[in-house]
Amino acid sequence: MRARLEVGELSVELPTAAGWVWPVDGVSFRLGRGESLGVVGESGSGKTMLVLALMGLLPPGARVGGQAALHLADARRSEGNGDGETGRVADLVSASAEEMRAIRGGEIGMIFQEPMTALDPVQRVGDQIEEAIRVHEAGSGRAEVRRRAIEALERAAVPEPERRARQYPHELSGGLRQRVLIAMALAAGPSVLIADEPTTALDVTVQKQILDLLAKLRAELNLSLIFITHDLGVVAQIAERVLVMYAGRIVEQGSTREVLRNPRHPYTEGLLRAAPRLQAGSITPIPGTVPALDALPPGCSFGPRCPQHIAECDAAVPELRTIDAERQARCILAR
Repeated sequence: MRARLEVGELSVELPTAAGWVWPVDGVSFRLGRGESLGVVGESGSGKTMLVLALMGLLPPGARVGGQAALHLADARRSEGNGDGETGRVADLVSASAEEMRAIRGGEIGMIFQEPMTALDPVQRVGDQIEEAIRVHEAGSGRAEVRRRAIEALERAAVPEPERRARQYPHELSGGLRQRVLIAMALAAGPSVLIADEPTTALDVTVQKQILDLLAKLRAELNLSLIFITHDLGVVAQIAERVLVMYAGRIVEQGSTREVLRNPRHPYTEGLLRAAPRLQAGSITPIPGTVPALDALPPGCSFGPRCPQHIAECDAAVPELRTIDAERQARCILAR
């Protein structure tokens, strides 16, 4: 599968009163064209900071290292080769602020976790989608932009799109607001879509509808999807491959089926045991909490919470070991 996004040793440093910390530390992965990738971990594991680095939306003072190469794909451009490729590559780490403004929305779209925070409460939703289109297509006329905004709402399965476009966010249900965010993220035709826990605040019925919609849009538009979540059950429904993150590092990655069926890192095993099941009393929470980034333990960051912890775990940060052609795990016991 041809790559759409290639990330190598990506690191993010943030200044704190205690010194610099690394919420993202040496993360590498490859996202293929039309592929879906799940990124899983508890709060504080670095999931959101990772995608904010790819979007150029890090807080002031942040420093970014490593590589993040985006193979640009915009079928509207004449230089495309017919399959959505433009033959150009953007370096998301070294790109200027102006270059990143063109990439955000036009090449990479993002669905944020909380629609009422992401949407402007004093603007009609149609106007907000139109603005997302105008930023990347300044030459389009008003009628064309309006038509595209309605089409985006239709694509996101928003009923009565013309009427909904005239409404404000508070007039819509949570599920409809999330669909509006999907429409806005896809309005300018990006090839990569990042979804940051888009189903967390929704009930299970609406959550399933949103997951089905994203899967349908990915297939229809040949989107490369990065789906951020803490729920391994959601990953099983939406992602072909999965990265498991802990304290800023990847601790396991591989095909979703193999990782969920036969995890090779104790943290992944712990997440699976902590996932809700139909059987009563089957949930076993992971003891402790994710460590503060300015107080990481020596060696393996998961060591103090790990049921398989041995003295050798504290000697050094374990390498991300290759288990087989499609699996890696950051554990000295991984085989």
